[in-house]
Amino acid sequence: MSPAKNRTFSLDFEKPLVELEKRIKQIRELAEENNVDVSDQIRQLETRAIQLRQEIFNSLSPGQRLQLARHPRRPSTLDYIQAITDQWFELHGDRGGYDDPALVGGIGSLAGRAVVILGHQKGRDTKDNVARNFGMASPGGYRKAMRLMEHANRFGMPVLTFIDTPGAWAGVKAEELGQGEAIAYNLREMFRLDVPIMCTVIGEGGSGGALGIGVGDRVLMFENAVYTVASPEACAAILWKDASQGQQAAAALKITAWDLKELGIIDKVLSEPIGGAHGDPLAAASILKDALLENLAELTQLTAQQRRDLRYQKFRNMGIFVES
Repeated sequence: MSPAKNRTFSLDFEKPLVELEKRIKQIRELAEENNVDVSDQIRQLETRAIQLRQEIFNSLSPGQRLQLARHPRRPSTLDYIQAITDQWFELHGDRGGYDDPALVGGIGSLAGRAVVILGHQKGRDTKDNVARNFGMASPGGYRKAMRLMEHANRFGMPVLTFIDTPGAWAGVKAEELGQGEAIAYNLREMFRLDVPIMCTVIGEGGSGGALGIGVGDRVLMFENAVYTVASPEACAAILWKDASQGQQAAAALKITAWDLKELGIIDKVLSEPIGGAHGDPLAAASILKDALLENLAELTQLTAQQRRDLRYQKFRNMGIFVES
């Protein structure tokens, strides 16, 4: 799959690659029109494009990875669900009168095994993003998620969560409906579930909105995803009264997968196709599916008590430091 064919939106650091791919396309079209053989030149330029793509994406800054995590064409929760499941049936509602479109979930079949899958859902365009509240879940969304996880626990189905949100909805109405309580309740209750829980940061993992479905036996993360206590822009606005210092804040916050793996916050970094998950969504989905099946096979060998102990110790050990 050629990235040039799917590149409908490019980031600033991708522009040299976009220009080179455009040049290759133009040369190929001119050669076909004039019946000229330029296969050697095309081959050389394509080799250079591959090298340039590797150079760019192997040396990304935290701020650039944040841009990729927010890429409008990055695969979403529903994209991954459709790609990795044999069957999928979406469930709706928190049984309290609300169905939050920013947090989706349901029952699926993963390699023949019944699982409950849920995650944040962003939109593809402005209209869709408004409908999905830009992936920022309401209290009803987190209550729906907990209802589905209780269902999974009752029937012995593993829980898979996909994290991709700038944060929980911070509106006045969300506070009136108990946003903080809904997230805190999920944090507490996820620790007591008997079934395996695997959480994957597929895009942007922001603040408590991410943590509300982020307590798991294993936490996986795509290499160009981010996971942070606050957005770099919010951090810069707080520390320096200047949101434009977001790049500096992104580096200081340790938001990248490799930083978080080193700190023990996540368990495994999932590689992405060169150019990012949006360049080859099916390849990214295949990587995700293999990782989920591998970890699921390991977790199902443990007893429910062992999984609960593992889950508790994992999060209990976060943030430990030693004073000299």
